[in-house]
Amino acid sequence: MDIVISSIAQGLLWSVMAIGVYLTFRILDIADMTAEGSFPLGAAITAHAIVSGTGPIVATLMGFVGGAAAGAVSGFLTTKLHIPDLLTGILTMTGLYSVNLFIMGKANISLIGTVKTVFNLTDSGDATTIGIMVGAIVVAMVIGILVFFFHTEMGLAAAAVGNNQDMAAANGINNDAMKIIIYMLSNGLIALSGSLMAQTNGYADLSMGIGTIVIALAAIIISEILVRGVPLWARLLMIIVGAVIYRLIIAVVLDMGVDPNYLRFFYALMLTVFLSLPLLKKKLFQLKVRHGNRRPVKQSQTTTPKAADTMAVSPMEQQKEAR
Repeated sequence: MDIVISSIAQGLLWSVMAIGVYLTFRILDIADMTAEGSFPLGAAITAHAIVSGTGPIVATLMGFVGGAAAGAVSGFLTTKLHIPDLLTGILTMTGLYSVNLFIMGKANISLIGTVKTVFNLTDSGDATTIGIMVGAIVVAMVIGILVFFFHTEMGLAAAAVGNNQDMAAANGINNDAMKIIIYMLSNGLIALSGSLMAQTNGYADLSMGIGTIVIALAAIIISEILVRGVPLWARLLMIIVGAVIYRLIIAVVLDMGVDPNYLRFFYALMLTVFLSLPLLKKKLFQLKVRHGNRRPVKQSQTTTPKAADTMAVSPMEQQKEAR
């Protein structure tokens, strides 16, 4: 039971990052590698701000703004300089490594001690319970804001760019501006997740962003396996479920005694399996259809005995009987 509760607490925080990746992955059809840099960027900004005396809520918002700025850089590179999407993410991620090191001044900042975080603003309650409460509040706010945004004129325009850029441009929508906005929202949420993870783990580290894109994609794919063709708010809720399931699988694997050093390999393997499931389901359906078509067709039993006798008589014999 403890594994399930801790997985829910961690999954809620990871789901914020997964929702951020979902924006670029499904709306713009881009697996944005900027996530690997913006996640530790949010953690670095928040940790440095908290240690410097800034309030945890303000520091968390600063982390979101920092991630949005990183997303703006990626959006500018891909829209204005026409650098391919994948290279854009790699370039920004590489540059953010030095930016994060400059912000923190060292490879690691500890938040364990007397510093206040969003998880210890109140001294009452179990740490896991408080983690679930804070995560649920943040996720509810994120989903509410995104649903509201995508029902506004700007949000509808951004979604239209993702569906059909040519048609969006024909209707007077600035495709480049909408792409940059999606990049900013996406990486802002990813940095927000990094900020929260740094506070719940008690440290910010330069390497904490490695593999984040894999975790986010796994949560998204799990959610899409569970449900399809549902409204936006339901899709975002299912991403939360996918993140929780993913964290639960990881917790079970660790509980089985697997070496934590091999977790990265397990992340990649599990994502490969999840990504291949739609294709496997399609192949299985095709095999069933082919097997069904190969079944022998039963001869119709509706023919009357007289008609059957007529069919059995040759044409020459029929002419003789007619004479």
